[in-house]
Amino acid sequence: MNWEQLLSLKRFGDKHKRLRKEQNETRLGFEVDYDRIIFSSAFRSLQDKTQVIPLSKTDFVHTRLTHSLEVSVVGRSLGRLTGQKLLEKHPHLRDTFGYQMNDFGAIVAAAALAHDIGNPPFGHSGEKAIGEYFSHGNGKRFKEQLTDEQYQDLIKFEGNANGFKILTENRPGIEGGLRLSYATLGAFTKYPKESLPHKPSAKIGDKKFGFFQSEKEIFEEVAEELGLEKTREGQNIGYSRHPLAFLVEAADDICYTIIDFEDGINLGLIDEDYALEYLIKLVKDNINTSKYNQLKSTADRLAYLRALAINTLITEAAEIFLKNEEAILNGQFHQSLFDKSSYEAQIKDIIKISIEKIYQSEEVISKEIAGYRMLSYLLDIYTKALLAEGQEENSNFTRLVLKSVPELRPLQDKNSVYGKLIGICSYTASLTDGMTVASFKKYQGQSL
Repeated sequence: MNWEQLLSLKRFGDKHKRLRKEQNETRLGFEVDYDRIIFSSAFRSLQDKTQVIPLSKTDFVHTRLTHSLEVSVVGRSLGRLTGQKLLEKHPHLRDTFGYQMNDFGAIVAAAALAHDIGNPPFGHSGEKAIGEYFSHGNGKRFKEQLTDEQYQDLIKFEGNANGFKILTENRPGIEGGLRLSYATLGAFTKYPKESLPHKPSAKIGDKKFGFFQSEKEIFEEVAEELGLEKTREGQNIGYSRHPLAFLVEAADDICYTIIDFEDGINLGLIDEDYALEYLIKLVKDNINTSKYNQLKSTADRLAYLRALAINTLITEAAEIFLKNEEAILNGQFHQSLFDKSSYEAQIKDIIKISIEKIYQSEEVISKEIAGYRMLSYLLDIYTKALLAEGQEENSNFTRLVLKSVPELRPLQDKNSVYGKLIGICSYTASLTDGMTVASFKKYQGQSL
């Protein structure tokens, strides 16, 4: 892979090549990507989607939206730091083609901003609820009407693939979705493979999948334009990651490691003194002891350690990336950047505590159970409304449901069962936590 292709400004539907040196410096193409994401309704819905605690009433707890903004800020810094060194190493990118340090930051920032845009309500339990509706629930009845790949898309429903769908899906009057640059779409796709084969290797890019069958064609176009290296031939395709996807992943890793941990402290789920001790271990080589000792409140000490930890990890992630650039460009780097971190032990300790004290807390589990049941119920309602049309079981209730959800009506024109089902899943995933509860109560007759 080569950087000139990887930094492509092409957008869906372009007839002519977009050249970096011809870009308007006041509104660069990669910055336009950021703007289009932040003004999208799918991004705004993240303000009411779970990051740590579902349906939290506490103002300072992060939602998917605040988390995404923070990941984007970290990603921008990480991209700029890396871009500066890459341009020193490959000066022709600047001198011949016009690329600047900020271009790398803008691509990573935009991809990081969108990294959770396809996630369903109630966090990862929402993904499992959708998948298990088709593998063990009433959705299993559709299996014989689908190809293996289509069925796998449903039973292993993936927020990353749904994000790619949101960013690129053709809709009436809106060709190519948000029409982001292919560089940003490449950096966004952490798992550049389809749903089958399932986890064919221990390579990090094979851990999950990055696009549904409905977007396979557009992903192949993006991959070809970017020059991504094919890792699998034949019916089920796979590619090497876009190099900047490693930086997007690192930015996410930094934020959920440090900031989810901070939320746990603020919620009282993690003992303050105990938590500060673990953060100090992470930044012990960079801490200004004199400054730290002057801070009197726990909040101030926590804020100082958080900022220092994030900066420490940004610097190290950039160093690891640059050290392994050749292997990454050759598609021979198959782990996350922090798997090579000198702070790996400290990071694992913090994540272990977060899992035990936050993600598996009674409040989180009880709300995820409720969310699981509500999503399964809504999927049943929506599939009956769309796929029972013209049949005896299509009751007046299901017809009223279809009329009440305008987002589902375009799916009536889909010719295939798969097209309807993946559309239903994508719509259900677009619901916020609050909208899921409200819809459930409405269809149960519990509210008007």
